Amino acid sequence: MKGLRWQYTRLPTQMEDAFSGEEEDEEEDVEEAEAAEAAPGPPPADPVEPQLTEASQVLGTLEIRQPYLQLSLHLPPRVASGLWSLVFCTSRDGFSLRSLYRQMEGHSGPVLLLLRDQDGQIFGAFSSSALRLSKGFYGTGETFLFSFSPQLKVFKWTGSNSFFVKGDLDSLMIGSGSGQFGLWLDGDLYRGGSHPCATFNNEVLARQEQFCIKELEAWVLS
Repeated sequence: MKGLRWQYTRLPTQMEDAFSGEEEDEEEDVEEAEAAEAAPGPPPADPVEPQLTEASQVLGTLEIRQPYLQLSLHLPPRVASGLWSLVFCTSRDGFSLRSLYRQMEGHSGPVLLLLRDQDGQIFGAFSSSALRLSKGFYGTGETFLFSFSPQLKVFKWTGSNSFFVKGDLDSLMIGSGSGQFGLWLDGDLYRGGSHPCATFNNEVLARQEQFCIKELEAWVLS
């Protein structure tokens, strides 16, 4: 008679069951974390083109697409997709800096200044405050200069000085340093100048340092 054979199966202890359960939980956590990393996040919101009270005679001459949208990407978020109100343009209000100041009365800003010179070059400035007569420079570091040459170039505040905007009866100055102005306009809004300046470390905005203005617009942003 053959002897009986016993089969012995080792049962896990409660401690081993606990460790096994923890390992499974850790594996599930890792899988969930990897899945979360692999899952695409929400797509970034598309920038919204600003609303203009009327068509711009300056930006409207550009042959590139969506110049308004390109500019709005560099504006402070609070006004980037807001309303642009044309408060002054030379074709309607004449070539006079004093008229520009008068049209600015009652507005606190900010302001987008657009110019087209006799060479067809388009450039300008964004001022965090309304343009006005002043004894000294005013404004904040949100102020910047820009030029379409033909692609948009933006020159932001460098932090080296606070010479943002200064308005006299005979001139308007934006950005300065070592006696040079990033953008300068005369009292008749006919002649202007642009030089590299410490405030914005900008290039010459026009094709030449001295230029004649063909069209100028001032937009209040809200």
